[in-house]
Parts: sequence; C-alpha cells; structure tokens
Amino acid sequence: MRGVISALFVLISLPAFAQTPALQPASCERLAASLKLPNTIVVSAKAVAGGRFAPSAGLAIANLPPFCRVALRLTPSADSDIKSEVWLPLSGWNGKYLQVGNGAWGGSINYDALADGLRRGYAVASTDTGHTGPDASFAMGHPEKLVDFGYRSVHETAVQGNATTAALYGSKPRLSYFSGCSGGGRQAFMEAQRFPGDFDAIIASAPGYNRTDTAFQTLGMAQATHASAASFIPASKLPLIHQAALNTCDAADGLKDNLISDPVKCDFDPGVLACKGADHASCLTTAQVTAARRIYAPVVDPKTGAQLAHGLEPGSELHWDTVAGARPHDMYHDLMRFVVFQDPNWDFRSLDAGKHLELARKADNNVLAATSTDLTPFTERGGKLIMVHGWEDQNIPPLGSIDYFNKLTATMGKDRVDASVRLYMVPGMGHCGGGDGPNQFDMLAALDRWRDQGSAPKEVLASRVEGEGVIRTRPLCPHPTVAKYTGTGSIDRAESFACSMP
Repeated sequence: MRGVISALFVLISLPAFAQTPALQPASCERLAASLKLPNTIVVSAKAVAGGRFAPSAGLAIANLPPFCRVALRLTPSADSDIKSEVWLPLSGWNGKYLQVGNGAWGGSINYDALADGLRRGYAVASTDTGHTGPDASFAMGHPEKLVDFGYRSVHETAVQGNATTAALYGSKPRLSYFSGCSGGGRQAFMEAQRFPGDFDAIIASAPGYNRTDTAFQTLGMAQATHASAASFIPASKLPLIHQAALNTCDAADGLKDNLISDPVKCDFDPGVLACKGADHASCLTTAQVTAARRIYAPVVDPKTGAQLAHGLEPGSELHWDTVAGARPHDMYHDLMRFVVFQDPNWDFRSLDAGKHLELARKADNNVLAATSTDLTPFTERGGKLIMVHGWEDQNIPPLGSIDYFNKLTATMGKDRVDASVRLYMVPGMGHCGGGDGPNQFDMLAALDRWRDQGSAPKEVLASRVEGEGVIRTRPLCPHPTVAKYTGTGSIDRAESFACSMP
C-alpha cells in the first residue's frame, strides 16, 4: 500500500479535450504573491518547462508538458502542517480538476499520479496528508494530525486546489474528479460521504474504508503464520498453494485460462496439500494447513458473532508474503502500535478481537472509517462513483467492496445506485495492480465519459502486458455481471467474451 500507483492511472488512450490558450510562465509565478487563500501559505509558484523533471530528491519524471507548479501549506488547525501541490498545464487545460489519493499512511505527495493527470490535460493536485514519512508515528500525541490524515487534508486540498486553479485560468474547473487506490480508496469514500460537494465524480479502487476492523483480519493472518515455527509458510510454498487453488477452481467458470474469475464459487481447501509424512517442498504441514485456512477465513467478533472482515480469496496466494510473511503488514501494525495502543513496541501477537475491538473502534472514532452507506447528498447533485477491486487483493479483502455495494443498494435503492455507482471486480488482479490477469485499464476515461458526457460505463477493456506487448485482453464487467466466454474466438481477446449474470 506504500507508494501505490493504481492501475486506474494506466494510460491506454488520451481523451480529446478543448484546448485553452497558452499561458506565459509569468502568469504562474505571479500567483506566489497574488494568491490569497484562507489558512494557506503559498510556498511557491514556479513555471516548469516540461520534459524531464525531478520534483523531489531521487525521483525524475519524463514526458511532462509545460506546467505551473504551486506548492501550498495548509493549516486548518493549530497543529496542522499539510503540504499540497497543484500542477496546472500552461497550455491545453481540459477545463477539469483531478485530485489523486495516497496509499497506506500517506506522508508524501503522489508525484507519479500527478504526472499522469497532467499529461491528460487536467489541473491536478495531491497532498502529503499532513505529515512526512510512511508510518503512523505522527499520530501519537497529535489528534489533529490524525484528523488531517483521516479526511481533512484531502478536503482542504480540494477546496484550495480548485481555488488555485480558478486563480490561474480565470475560471473555476468545469468538473472536479478524485481518484485513489487503497488508502486513496478510503479517501475517496470519505469525500463522497463527508464532503459530497467537493467532487463531481470519484474512483475508489481497493477501498480500505474500514481499516480498523480489517486490521483484525490482516494481523490475524500474521498471527496464524507466526503461531509457532511449524506454522510459518515460506514464500517457496506459495506457488504450490496457488497452483492447487487454480487446479480446483480455474475451470469452474467453464474456461481453463489460469484465472479464477469468480472466487466466491471456489470451494478450495488447502488441506489437499497436507503432507503424508515428513515436511517437504511439495506439501504443507498440519500447522501450515491451519494457517492457510485462517488466511482464507473471515474474522468475527467473538462476543456478537458479527463479521468484522472477510478472508482472502483463492488465487491471492502469490501475494501472501507481504501480509503473512516475515513481519506483519506495516500499515495495520502501525494502526495498532501508534493509534490504538500508542506503544511503538506493541506485539501484534497479543491482538484479540474479543478484548480489543471496542478499544480500536474508540481510538478510530470515525476519523479513519468511512462506512456510511447513504450517498444521497453526493448522488443528488449528479455525483458518480466507480469502485474497483482486484480478486487477488492481499491487503484489503475484496468481498468488502461487494458488501459495501450491496449495503448501498439496500440503503438507497437499486435505481439510484444503478444511476450513480458502478463496481468492477477484476479477476486476477492483486492490490491496486499486479497479479495473474489483465490488470491495466483506463477507469478515469470511463468516469469522465460518464460524468461529462452522460455515457454510463458498461464493460471496460483491461489488458495484460508483458514486456512491450499486450498478451491478453478481457472486459471488466459491472457487478454483478461477469465476463463469460462466448464459445468462439481466442480466450486472450476481449471480443470473445460478453458480460452476463453468473
């Protein structure tokens, strides 16, 4: 979840946009003195020639158009120190504003996503979420900084970023969008729920909208593999489990294509790999089978029986080393160490949902959780939301997105959800990208066509790229439909598939 660059930003084709008159560099640099925004310091406003540019030490980005780089420092509270940047095309602005999200605990500007948005012609903004550094140590003793991270930094950046855009071009953006994955997906939910007027359309990919409850599942996976020396599943055995899952479930959709397209229908038990004798490379010990079963299993509140989080899905096994390997997942570990227990030396093995769930939720206090299922204020003003989640996601159980979509429908009604929300589940994609399947697609273009042109998205083309070539394409289908082989044509070409009910 650190430094996430979502598949949402993969550029397949640039949309056409109306050209705006070119601005002189001086128009940009005058903003340093003329731009006055509440609770905001304009740190700098500099014209950048474009081409290859290094916005920070150790990072160089190529193929940029000339732009105006505005650095802001936002101070909505006495303990706030939010750094944000707005990059504005000096020519060819498409009249729209795009804000990009952050993974995990933020702590830095998302420069790669800024560059992608700039190339598309957007005025684009990003924030460091109010602190520097990738962990949650900033939160200890600084409740206002936790609020900044939780939602305020993104909202303040939206307000001041739009104002900065209007100041340069002389008119406010015609439309404003937000796109983020993982922690950025949580930010996306926060915006739709708390600040429905900030954005006209939003992409929430792999939305970690309830990281507090999910922490019990993710850290529970590490507990399972560290229960004893015999429980640990080495990385060398993950391909073994993955292949066994494929052997069981690959053909369940009627097509053997090295993908588990609908893991919900996959009844895989890692016990099929149990060693008949001594431990060896081609089997799992009894303790390892127990650990693997726990990784697939949901976590429940032992007091009420209510489910806190789903487990991971069959097909995700090649990604387990980051969540159930040598150390627990940093993001969830930091949540407990620095926010809940406020003890940097806290031991993840001690976490117990029966003892600690109430404490964790109290520490969160809805600052981090974005669980409201009433998006009426957002949708009533024409807001559009696209959710995306990879079935192989190892950091955030993918069924959580389906749960949220179903709860939206129960709260708002099917007609309103159909008019305003789409969910795309991506077979073979891991957390914000990667995995076995076609995992590169342009969801931002689909969102823009929906909100700006009224063309509601149906199937979205996804590609799998190896080297410099596309080796497979598939349609991504709006939930609850799935891509089914029509019976003719190459299984590596999208036109051989159609979206239909499972």
